[in-house]
Amino acid sequence: MAEAVKEAVKSALKIVPRRSAARGHANHGWLKSYHSFSFANYQDPNFNQWGSLRVINEDRVEPGEGFGQHSHREFEIWSYIISGELEHRDSLGNLEIMKPGEIQMTSTGTGISHSEYNRHASKQVHFLQIWGLPSTRGLKPSYYNRHFSREDKLNKLVTVVAPLGAEGVLDERNTSGPAPVHAPLSMHASILESKQSVKHTLAEKTTKAYLHLIMKSGYRSPNQAAGDKYEDGGAMLKVNGGLILEEGDGAFVEVKTKEGSREIEVVNVAEREAEWLLFEME
Repeated sequence: MAEAVKEAVKSALKIVPRRSAARGHANHGWLKSYHSFSFANYQDPNFNQWGSLRVINEDRVEPGEGFGQHSHREFEIWSYIISGELEHRDSLGNLEIMKPGEIQMTSTGTGISHSEYNRHASKQVHFLQIWGLPSTRGLKPSYYNRHFSREDKLNKLVTVVAPLGAEGVLDERNTSGPAPVHAPLSMHASILESKQSVKHTLAEKTTKAYLHLIMKSGYRSPNQAAGDKYEDGGAMLKVNGGLILEEGDGAFVEVKTKEGSREIEVVNVAEREAEWLLFEME
């Protein structure tokens, strides 16, 4: 116990859980969605944003359903596909069928219209829709597509989104490397097998971070998420030797002091593999 306290004192990080069942939730039949931050009918001033991270919606869309054409402006919006296929069509003329491992980034700038549909005849699509606040307003709308395989993420943490202009980030529609974002944030992705772990040191400019464990073992209502367990317990992560996150849970990370360690260690303590994301914000 004394050793654990000693380690905690050394850390520069404050970590606070965001439990899955406490997220905003909507079940429209064709769409089941969880909101980590205020969105649509879910509004909570305590969870409006975290740095430049504005939206994390974990969505499941039934076959043949989707979001009809609608417009956005002054947001960076991207989708992270977990399972199934999602059709993206927009006013820039882009048409993509996105599959697992793909990231579709739209810098909406002065305005763009798009639609997102599950055209599959029988398979649900499960994806995360994420919004960031841009550093500069009035940008020309732009579109990017990136792919990261299972092997790219397996038992490691790979950067999949990063600020435009950062090392290895190319201003090209389809290429390798992280998807460009016009915001001071990065997103890393990982798939950890049972008992595997990764360590990551937050960048010197990072002041806040957010960790999200994807609800990959299957949809659970808020009541189920608050009590019932998956048959095998589902995926579980241990963060910095203490905090346990279950599927759908997140964690706010704040750099509280210039002294001490900025390292985050994540261990998969379950029998099932865990897919998770880490966001860093300046």
